[in-house]
Amino acid sequence: MGKVVKNLGLYLVLVLVVVTMVNTFLTPEEVQKQYDETSYSQFLKDLDEGRIKILQIRNNTVPGESSSATLQYEFQDGQRFLTYGLDVSGLADRAAAKGVMVTVEAPQKNTWLMSLMTTLFPTLLLIGVWIYFLNNMQGGGGRVMSFGRSKAKLFLDNKPKVTFDDVAGCQESKEELQEVIQFLKDPEKFKKLGAKVPKGVLLVGPPGTGKTLLARAAAGEADVPFFSASGSDFVEMFVGVGAARVRDLFEQSKKYQPCIIFIDEMDAVGRHRGAGLGGGHDEREQTLNQLLVELDGFDDTNTTILIAATNRPDILDPALLRPGRFDRHITVDRPDVRGREEILRVHMKDKVFADDVDVGILARRTPGLVGADLANLINEAALLAARHGKDKIGMEDLEEGIERVMAGPERKSRILNDRERKIIAYHETGHAIVAKILPGSDPVHKISIIPRGHAALGYTLQIPEEDRFLMSKSELMNRIAVLLSGRVSEEIVFNDVTSGAANDLERATQTARQMVTQLGMSEKLGLVKLGNKREEIFLGRDISEDKNYSEEVAYQIDMEVKAIIDECYENAKEILTSRRSLMDKIAGVLLEREVIEAEEFDRLMSEGITLQKNGKPKNDSDSLLDGSDVPEMPDIRVDMLPENRKDFIA
Repeated sequence: MGKVVKNLGLYLVLVLVVVTMVNTFLTPEEVQKQYDETSYSQFLKDLDEGRIKILQIRNNTVPGESSSATLQYEFQDGQRFLTYGLDVSGLADRAAAKGVMVTVEAPQKNTWLMSLMTTLFPTLLLIGVWIYFLNNMQGGGGRVMSFGRSKAKLFLDNKPKVTFDDVAGCQESKEELQEVIQFLKDPEKFKKLGAKVPKGVLLVGPPGTGKTLLARAAAGEADVPFFSASGSDFVEMFVGVGAARVRDLFEQSKKYQPCIIFIDEMDAVGRHRGAGLGGGHDEREQTLNQLLVELDGFDDTNTTILIAATNRPDILDPALLRPGRFDRHITVDRPDVRGREEILRVHMKDKVFADDVDVGILARRTPGLVGADLANLINEAALLAARHGKDKIGMEDLEEGIERVMAGPERKSRILNDRERKIIAYHETGHAIVAKILPGSDPVHKISIIPRGHAALGYTLQIPEEDRFLMSKSELMNRIAVLLSGRVSEEIVFNDVTSGAANDLERATQTARQMVTQLGMSEKLGLVKLGNKREEIFLGRDISEDKNYSEEVAYQIDMEVKAIIDECYENAKEILTSRRSLMDKIAGVLLEREVIEAEEFDRLMSEGITLQKNGKPKNDSDSLLDGSDVPEMPDIRVDMLPENRKDFIA
């Protein structure tokens, strides 16, 4: 802001100086003597009466225009007057005949300076105003005509100090980049063997996995100049600007070889050509064409490496992905349990923790979280510890941080009445019991009826003991049963259902449909994949599904999905009906404490199982609520969480 004000003041001073010069050179000389103005008729009367002693006629006439003059005259007694007249030809002779001393001045001629100022000044003024506004339109005080220059930041002595020691959870990705770094450090080693190092490296992975950090670490390890830019920096509303910036960036890189060029969010400039609404000649596609030319135009002596990052490789142009441009594609995926532990240790370096903190447990309790989530988790825990006046971050703070990241903060302002709390308690108890009974289900870590986040009035948190990459049909069926068990518990206890299971039903139906149409887990339909997703590249998302099957098959799909849902529902109903007294007991404890941790839940479950083995009668009629007059409830499922976190919250 200060720079803009400074430039504005400079331009105002410049305009003031020019205007002063114009007034100095173009304004007629001021009359030195003071004259009283009078009318031309009075002047003629005074002339006829012989009262005028001296008359000075200043001719204002320009050739080709009508005659005009400024008349200054003095009386016998010294009085001075000024008037103006038109068509004053013959006036000098008439005054001389009356004995008046007459002087006549010819019109002043314009000098070359005056002519230059009158013709050039308006043009210069307009150009100056245009340049000023153009500079501000380019981002506030940018250099004139600089929109063809690259906006990439160059790091030399101030290049990133990040190294691979600061990057955790992606060991394979770091190993893939080691060859690139070795080439930048010692290119002759590779050239002797005739090896060609990849000209371009594309980092692919979900958001928050550390792609940008990995590129900065590569620059820090290689100890070479580092150009950093975003894909959106190349695209402007002016046609040709993006292509010019690409040319300028690669021209600059040649001066600092060997070096690294890093382009973040590559999908902003590298989208598939021909997919835009404006045809094939818009600014974005010209920019991409120029980038393709620059990548393919590298000669053998060039030691510039291009690293790009994107989380949407599916929408990139095929010409950009072929060997010779981006030769190497490195996947930076979500970290496994060991990777999460390494990432947590990196973010815990500069913080003080209590002795009860176990990083291994934290890593196991955070499946699906990426590096950015884990960094946020540690920061949330630090904020909570500071809020409670602690001098160290404890395990309790970290547990709360996990829940804040996965389910959102507690909504203490959302006050529920007693009836709603009991409905939610039985709903969550149903989830937990079925998850505990069914084999292969993830262990229950926590049950809570404290509202959290945007839509969760309660939740059951299941955390797997290890990372899993395959799921069997029985495990998927059990997962659907766990999702439906909240609805089952409402039906058993209250003989009515609420809207609280809306998200459960959505996720259960989606899983069942995937089993039938994509995973070949339907005996009637067989090992076929039904339906192809049709993707609109310009929008960058799936917008519809191409039905490659008949209406008869569509009906069979619906029937198979319904059959899976019904089977899982009956399974969950059988489990909860036979454990009605256990469900009442756990729901009562949950209403009293609002939160049940894993250890307490396991103890309650073991006591309930022991009672049944000893032949004690099960209380199938008594409950904490008679189920009458149950109000409709809002969706208590966590429907706003990213997909990778939904699987662990029921």
